[in-house]
Amino acid sequence: MKAKAEIFALVLGFLGLFGTVLITALPMWRVSAFIGANLIVMEELWEGLWMNCYRQADIRMQCKVYDSLLILPPELQAARGLMCVSILLVVVALSVSGCGTQRSKSCADNMRCKNVTLAVGGSLFLLSFLTTLIPVCWVAHTVIRNFHNPALHDGQKRELGESLFIGWGTAGLLLLTGIILLLCYSKRRSKEGEDEPDYHALATRGLQKVGSERSSSQGVQVYV
Repeated sequence: MKAKAEIFALVLGFLGLFGTVLITALPMWRVSAFIGANLIVMEELWEGLWMNCYRQADIRMQCKVYDSLLILPPELQAARGLMCVSILLVVVALSVSGCGTQRSKSCADNMRCKNVTLAVGGSLFLLSFLTTLIPVCWVAHTVIRNFHNPALHDGQKRELGESLFIGWGTAGLLLLTGIILLLCYSKRRSKEGEDEPDYHALATRGLQKVGSERSSSQGVQVYV
């Protein structure tokens, strides 16, 4: 049962990796808001971390990579860096967690080493959850705040893009993966403690045995 839970967690981890790569690449973090004077438009705008895309009526979409990182608003600059860190963390977490599973041949038969490895992998998944959730929530907060800002023109307002919703789902997968792995570690750790011999009791028994042997040998000598 524990092995199945670990495999299930790794499958969720792979889905989380796919999600982080997808939301990082998709240019749909902020999209045009069709409100007020901007209700009927001939152009739709998508804004992502690496490029923005325009789609006009009867014309296919055209995308352009940003000329410089400095032209992006602070939330998108931070999101670009944090999402790259998140992808790296998920890749490392998958590798480490795979080495800590029961069916893995790494660490030989050293269960303590496998337990520590599994705990590190689960912790990395939780860290990747934070690095994914923070930029998604930051961008969403900025979009909502600007949407309700009366000082901005309707054409300057944006709505939440599909990447943000995928990001929330991906963050949930990463969180669930980290929790499952840490629960597996906790159960394996408790079992490891039960299976370990009581070295203090063994040492006490050894001393008692040695003492009894000495007493018996001394008795034999006295009898002789």
